[in-house]
Amino acid sequence: MTKAAVFGTGSWGTTFAMILAHAGTRTTLWGRRADVVEAIDRRHENPDYLPGVELPSTLRATTDPAEALDGADFVVLAVPSQTLRANLAVWKPDLPSGAVLVSLMKGIELGTAKRMSEVIREVAEVPPERVAVVSGPNLAGEIVRGQPAATVVACPDEKAMERLQAACHLPSFRAYTNPDVVGVELGGAVKNVIALAVGVATGMGMGDNVAATLMTRGLAEISRLGAALGADPHTFAGLAGMGDLVATCTSPLSRNRTFGENLGRGMTLAEVVAATKQTAEGVKSCESVLELARKHDVEMPITEVVVAVVHDGMPPGEAAMLLMSRTPKPERYG
Repeated sequence: MTKAAVFGTGSWGTTFAMILAHAGTRTTLWGRRADVVEAIDRRHENPDYLPGVELPSTLRATTDPAEALDGADFVVLAVPSQTLRANLAVWKPDLPSGAVLVSLMKGIELGTAKRMSEVIREVAEVPPERVAVVSGPNLAGEIVRGQPAATVVACPDEKAMERLQAACHLPSFRAYTNPDVVGVELGGAVKNVIALAVGVATGMGMGDNVAATLMTRGLAEISRLGAALGADPHTFAGLAGMGDLVATCTSPLSRNRTFGENLGRGMTLAEVVAATKQTAEGVKSCESVLELARKHDVEMPITEVVVAVVHDGMPPGEAAMLLMSRTPKPERYG
């Protein structure tokens, strides 16, 4: 039987562990907090992140990383992206030889502008073939209630990719495969930044025309950055690109959209952070996404104004005017 260790008991980590367990994969969740781990292991519930959702009785939980990792075929990493490097360095000695390391994280590392798969390869000292990425329109609040969803599994090793696809396949959860790790990761990371922008506009009372414009031009920014990094352009027309972007920008379940919406309503950054229980990856990653874009001479105006609003204190109204007053350039496609 395939075995998986999932590191991170947040909403998406717990949900993906639930998917694996329902699909017949022997799954153990690792968590730092003993109270959450005990609730998952004994009461089959994650009261902090998925209250009222019954988890599979076969899903185990532990605070001991070595116990979770013992014999694992897949090591699924679902911690906040900016904590990955430090955490993985601690877990590295116990990583099973030959295990595929799977990233559920949608962020770009601050300071290095590296994608999560790059951080995993560097810290764990494993080849690209042992690193996979899962990304797509995967709102945990819908999936845990049995609503249909689809995702993308990306890995340069076809056999590993297909094994992971099988390990998380359910009638209500369909995984597609794509060898384009770069494109799948960029789609997942940058869409959070665009969702912040859509949320700010929504909070300011702007309409659907603005939201549609931000999403469409946001997809253009993602595609330009992807082209500079060698991604397959077709990836951004699929689930890991447009699909994830639409879900994250439009759903009230989206942490990044909600975070931006609160900023647009006039709350300060400190107030929004205090009111946000879960990580909104785009808040920190917007800076590293912009750094990555500048390294490759890619123009990303929406990302620039998101950084200005979130981190430099620019009023949302001024940011909107800045975007709309940019000098037009010849563009055949909108």
